[in-house]
Amino acid sequence: MMKIDGSCLCGHVSYEAEIDPGGVMICHCTDCQTHSGTAFRYGVLVKKEDFRLVTGELKFYIKTSDGGSKRALGFCPECGTSIYGSDADQPKIYSLRLGTARQRGNFVPSLQIWQRSAVKWLNDIAAIKSVDKQPQLEK
Repeated sequence: MMKIDGSCLCGHVSYEAEIDPGGVMICHCTDCQTHSGTAFRYGVLVKKEDFRLVTGELKFYIKTSDGGSKRALGFCPECGTSIYGSDADQPKIYSLRLGTARQRGNFVPSLQIWQRSAVKWLNDIAAIKSVDKQPQLEK
């Protein structure tokens, strides 16, 4: 187990958690793609008792799945940063969004789920041209 801390983009919400670094995963489901605004979500499951909000309070959006289950998606009410998802009725486990963790660079995912929904170019991402910082864009 490892102690981590993190916050939203604006700093209104901050947290501490104890996680299992071996449980880090990537989710390629279309809900995670849409909610994160990118190709996948990078996260880890955390027991409710191993997570603590340090500052701020979360706002929640309740998402009903095709199967009828309800997920509570917790985010910063100021900047919109996604912090975690959980069962809406009896949250015992949080799916913590590791992009918000200060230690995010220390974790390598050990599992990818919903692979059938993965965007196809991810397999070739190393071949895509890259630069170290924001390039000058033509106006």
